[in-house]
Amino acid sequence: MLRFAPSPTGDMDISNLRVAILNYIVAKQKNEKFLVRIADTDKIKNIEGKDTEIMMILEKFAIGHDLVYHQSQHLNIHQQLALRLLKEKKSKNFDSSIIMNSDNTLTENFASACDDMLSEINFIICEETELINTEKQIYIKSSLGYTEPTEYIYIPTIENKITIKELFEQGFIPDAILNYLILLDNPKAPKEIFTLPEAIEWFDLNNISKESVKFDINKLRFINHEHIKMMDDKELSKLFGFADSDIGKLAKLYLGECATINELEGKIRSIFTPKDFDKEWGEQMRVIEKIIFNAPYFEEFDEFKKYIAKESGLKGDNLLKPLRVLLTGDEKSKPKLSEIYPLVKSYILEVAS
Repeated sequence: MLRFAPSPTGDMDISNLRVAILNYIVAKQKNEKFLVRIADTDKIKNIEGKDTEIMMILEKFAIGHDLVYHQSQHLNIHQQLALRLLKEKKSKNFDSSIIMNSDNTLTENFASACDDMLSEINFIICEETELINTEKQIYIKSSLGYTEPTEYIYIPTIENKITIKELFEQGFIPDAILNYLILLDNPKAPKEIFTLPEAIEWFDLNNISKESVKFDINKLRFINHEHIKMMDDKELSKLFGFADSDIGKLAKLYLGECATINELEGKIRSIFTPKDFDKEWGEQMRVIEKIIFNAPYFEEFDEFKKYIAKESGLKGDNLLKPLRVLLTGDEKSKPKLSEIYPLVKSYILEVAS
């Protein structure tokens, strides 16, 4: 069995998530069960609601589990094992500080060793910074008479850590974050852009890089861009409050200048937000708005444009620039109006106002 044992004492960061992902992948590859253990023994540092937040994040990344429990549920068992160990080692050279803290509470290492033993955890992937703790935990299990072998794999530390909450707030999507974190450990990955099920097929612990890695926001932006491109159009539109494939396609038109959901949302909002008629081109925009309000339905943009030109008498920039601002909210937006119009024509009275 493999496990992920996060602590509800703060926001999950990319290093924590990477540990969860890699343990989950290997559990799937080995056809082993995967356990989530909330390491909540430090009552002073625990933050209310963080345990629920951890589980919600794992769900967003499609990291399932066979069992989940709070470590505090085993407190009585931990105490019984601690008393037994202290009694047995009373006359021997044994450092009791690995069992008890100065305030007489049990150490995290002792609780973890006990639970790994009780759950028969036999394979653990963790950061190399955990080496000193795993050595203590191995010693504790050995002292308790546990002889079943546990294999430890240490992965390099990520420098410049950032929390998952911060990445979500910046508009990065779970599939892209997951792709990025797996790629960090696999310089020999068969392809750069992939999904979790695909990674489970080819991920190889032997190919994990031994060098420390730095968080690269630009690399993540590229991967995020590619995953947005692959998203189902209707599902993408739901992120902006719609359930319309055309709005998803509309958002993708802006991928030439955007890489995150936040940036795309800004473009969509600009299209559907009431326009400012007091700036440059405002006079022409008012003329065009009235024409659109009374115009018949046009399937094609060229017919739509010709009608407005005829009814308004506007030509060249006096037609196209105010029309672009009216339809997009941005005179400098890059997608062609002929690409935008087919996707917003159903909302044209809302958009052009």
